[in-house]
Amino acid sequence: MIVLACGMGTDARADAEVLPLPAQVERSLALRSQWIGLTRDVAWPAQWHGDGRFHYRKTVEGGFRFQLFDPRQGSGSAAFDHARLAQGIAAATGFHTQALHLPFEDYQAIEVDGVPHARLQVGAMPLRCNLYSYACQQEAASPRRPRGFGVVRDLRVDADNTPRRSPDGNWEAFSRGHDIVLRRVADGSERALTRDGNATGFYDPESIAWAPDSRQLAFYHVRPGDAHLVTRVETSPEGGGPPRLQTQLYPRPGDAVDREQPVLADVASGRLTRVDDALFPNPYRMSPIRWRADGTAFAFDYIQRGHQRVRLVEVSSRDGRAHAVVTEDSRTFVDVSRPYHYELDGGSEVVWLSERDGWRHLYLYDRTGRPPRKLTSGPWVVREVLKVDAARRQVWFSASGMDAGRDPYFRQVFRVGLDGGDPVRLTHADADHDVAPSPDGNWYVDAYSRVDMPPVMELRHADGSLARQVEQGDITALRAAGWRAPESFVAKGRDGVTDIWGLVVRPRDFDPARRYPVIENIYAGPHDSFVPKGFWPFGYHSGGDKVIGMQALADLGFIVVQIDGMGTSNRSKAFHDVAWKNLGDSGFPDRIAWHQALAARDRSYDISRVGIYGASAGGQSTLGALLFHPQFYRAGVAWNGCYDNRMDKISWNEQWMGWPVDDSYARASGVDNAYRLQGELLLIVGEQDSNVDPASTMQVVDALIRAGKDFDLLNIPGGEHTVGRSTGPIDYAHRRQFDFFVRHLQGRQPPAWNAMTDAHPR
Repeated sequence: MIVLACGMGTDARADAEVLPLPAQVERSLALRSQWIGLTRDVAWPAQWHGDGRFHYRKTVEGGFRFQLFDPRQGSGSAAFDHARLAQGIAAATGFHTQALHLPFEDYQAIEVDGVPHARLQVGAMPLRCNLYSYACQQEAASPRRPRGFGVVRDLRVDADNTPRRSPDGNWEAFSRGHDIVLRRVADGSERALTRDGNATGFYDPESIAWAPDSRQLAFYHVRPGDAHLVTRVETSPEGGGPPRLQTQLYPRPGDAVDREQPVLADVASGRLTRVDDALFPNPYRMSPIRWRADGTAFAFDYIQRGHQRVRLVEVSSRDGRAHAVVTEDSRTFVDVSRPYHYELDGGSEVVWLSERDGWRHLYLYDRTGRPPRKLTSGPWVVREVLKVDAARRQVWFSASGMDAGRDPYFRQVFRVGLDGGDPVRLTHADADHDVAPSPDGNWYVDAYSRVDMPPVMELRHADGSLARQVEQGDITALRAAGWRAPESFVAKGRDGVTDIWGLVVRPRDFDPARRYPVIENIYAGPHDSFVPKGFWPFGYHSGGDKVIGMQALADLGFIVVQIDGMGTSNRSKAFHDVAWKNLGDSGFPDRIAWHQALAARDRSYDISRVGIYGASAGGQSTLGALLFHPQFYRAGVAWNGCYDNRMDKISWNEQWMGWPVDDSYARASGVDNAYRLQGELLLIVGEQDSNVDPASTMQVVDALIRAGKDFDLLNIPGGEHTVGRSTGPIDYAHRRQFDFFVRHLQGRQPPAWNAMTDAHPR
């Protein structure tokens, strides 16, 4: 626990005495570009290659570069010629870049015909670059039929009907019309396997899976779900001209999803067995079919509609009977947003992640139906399975919350045997660890850091002994430029018992004798925790740029914080379950208690003037703060919010709000509760948001107008979910957010930007 010790000098009103000059705002908006070149040897986590080497990205003078390290030689070098790769990318994309500012954060090392290549992404364009010739080419998009949020096939697009050849090479299976057809490769003769397919119940060629012995195949019969489309108007297309319409398949909560039922087909006889769906009667989603190596069965994963049951189902190839290998049930939700099983030896054993005892732990199942072996236990959580080493019968995993007195979100790494025994700890530093085990299990790279400590990268042997330090981040120049580390603060939540952790960012010229308005950066989605734990500048961990944004805002005279309240992930199941059918809660009782505890310790922390901002689910929470807690939150900026969970995508919302759609959706709705608005509100939306339907924002606007409420609205033409169209050196949307908080929390009038023609080059 880190307790803040802040000065308690006399109250002052310095925050209301100085008009924020345009130069101050420009300095805040340009903070990332000013600071990005000031660190040295700050390394990103490692990625292993198939040849036993690994690469990583690190900051150097002038930008960053990729390094390639060979553990056997104990030395490293540049991963490739950065200047030539920049030229290759420019030739393929027209996007000109510099050698030390390549437009991607990482790449995948692959070989094509024995030649090393890098698979990477520039914007939305996937590229494959030859690391000998440095010629880059765009990778073809997947020919598979797209699915709306994974659950409704887009029938406007043809399925990939490439014939699926049997392992012995004698047969090909494909679809004709809505049915599956077999063709003998030797003579081209064909026969239909199915004959009853139609538009309302077809056989999916993309689902075809051959048995290892080529005597059988399995595929899905599909009853298609609702094909609900979102239509967006692109008012200001690039290059000018009249508006254009954009459409997107967009299933929402309550919509019918594709219903899949596996069918087993015998090649010789043509006999079909439609598998009884008693074990999977109400599917939300089913995984691709996969055959066991011995051909005795095929398997698939079943997620039940409502997300309260997940099953690993196996189907006998002898008679088509199904049985459940593992069933995971919950009275609230099973979190299917994270991997929950890993199969060994062709499915003879299954490593399974479960929260059945109230904490997320590892279990080992086999196909015999015997009770599972519990591999880990205790009041802490397994975060991720990093590697399953079948040969050594070991599992490498990250976990958090096992160290009393330490931040419960710091990831530590362990290895445990599948045959029992206590986990072996592989990391020890009081920090957040990002570990990459080598493919052969002989090494691992540990990159660890904290928000107040730059990354250290170490290469270690599998037994935990140190081979060598690879990198040590140097932030001397960053400190000299005025950087100060964010501060961790912990206080009790709504129950007076549970620790709630947060982060505090103060102005670089912080004066403890002054009183500062408070602004909370909120994201409260149940799919993760969000307060950064690793060293944050420049995207080292997700959220890094957001914390830079917090610093930029703080430098205008605020204290800016971020908090993980109840309902977020990576703590106990009970902590997580607060979000169930309750997204409107957003952990606010914990957040307000946290604010009050900090204000009681720190007189500079003025909770009579609290603002809040957030995007996406954070936008929903921002609006919820003003609607449901107006006595505490005075002003909010909500970006691209999913304000009504009935209007948002099916995948995220049914996971947490459940199915069928009930009155819990209405209780959380920013539309139904818009009449409650008391504070100041700025809504920002990108008109081409493909993640959250922009109509979600406009329906809030409609409800506010009907309720006679005053608010501000910024609609960004062409803006996506990330919004923010740049106008020269200043990001317009973020400048508007800065102005909004200066006006409503500090009582100061922002600069008259329209009169300052030189401030905004076009």
